[in-house]
Amino acid sequence: MDKEQVGYVATLARLALSPEETVKFGGQLSEIFSYIEKLDELDTSAVEPTSHVLPLSNVFRADAVKPSLPAEKIIENAPDREDTFFKVPNIIE
Repeated sequence: MDKEQVGYVATLARLALSPEETVKFGGQLSEIFSYIEKLDELDTSAVEPTSHVLPLSNVFRADAVKPSLPAEKIIENAPDREDTFFKVPNIIE
């Protein structure tokens, strides 16, 4: 990669590079792109497209209606309350 291309990528990434860093990262990016070109040579026609390498499944439990605690029991330790509601300070004036 030339200095202009490295500068463009640095601008996109909002990085301020010194001239030495521009040369250093230009060489590194060139090596990375060479490796990517090598990967393009692989025949992947028999490989199914995936979004994840491992099969994923839903790990959530099924919803089930269960009896809950009475409101008085829930609110008995609240620092401030009004009837069966938690009372909190106003945050909007």
